Amino acid sequence: MVGAFEQAILALMIFVIMLGMGASLTPRDFYLALRRPYGLAIGVIAQYGFMPLIGFLLATLLNVPPAIAIGILIMSCMPGGTTSNIFTYFSKGNLALSVLMTVTSTVTGVIMIPIVLLVYATALDLEIPRENIIATLVLLLVPVAIGMVLRKISANVGAVTEFFGSALALFFILFLIVSWIPRNWQFLLETSAATYFASIALGVFGITIGYIFARALRLHPRNARTVALETGIQNGPLAIAIIVFTFSGAEQQAVTAVPVLYSLFIVIVATLVTLAFRRANTAAEQKMPDSLL
Repeated sequence: MVGAFEQAILALMIFVIMLGMGASLTPRDFYLALRRPYGLAIGVIAQYGFMPLIGFLLATLLNVPPAIAIGILIMSCMPGGTTSNIFTYFSKGNLALSVLMTVTSTVTGVIMIPIVLLVYATALDLEIPRENIIATLVLLLVPVAIGMVLRKISANVGAVTEFFGSALALFFILFLIVSWIPRNWQFLLETSAATYFASIALGVFGITIGYIFARALRLHPRNARTVALETGIQNGPLAIAIIVFTFSGAEQQAVTAVPVLYSLFIVIVATLVTLAFRRANTAAEQKMPDSLL
């Protein structure tokens, strides 16, 4: 399903994406986040509270096979993706908050993802090799740290690295379309409607619940949009990488189905949401707040 060459390309893509994420940060960003942790705490709660619960409910209510259920759980437990930063920008959200939420959910994911997976996998009586997942997550912190060092050495190099990291996240989806889908076309034709529904619903429900949650807490509309997009747009490439390096054979193909389909459909969903946000009445909105709340 995923050959040695594609695994190498996938690893390189993930490295550059995480490198770009790190290059978007400075130590001062973490200092500011710690001084105003309210917005980030909301993001972490939405990311590792709501999304895994949504994945668990979908896996339970749709009564999908165990391998598909594992794919749903892994996808729902992923941190925010760099793609969310792009959609936040075009939806007139708070880009600084978006970037910080993405990195925060990635860093805390080293601890939170295995814990949340253990809880929900146990509830569904599923076996997930958590050791491989933990090792992959720890290794992914290395390019984030390197990216921060590059940003520290040269702001220009950091900016270029950040741009390529974000662009590569979208290119990854094109890579899936060109390489993975044609070779697994028969598998996709045989994939159940429940699997397609779960792949689309993860993003739709995540964005909707994230927005409602943020607005209920009376966040500024732009920050509410940011929380919504950060909640619903998960790191699909990371989920696929974890599955490729953890599973093999037919099981790998089945588990990968949801992250691949999610990565394809989330672009469509996020585009429609972004258009809706841009058309929202901004006359009553205050100017962009200085804080991250």
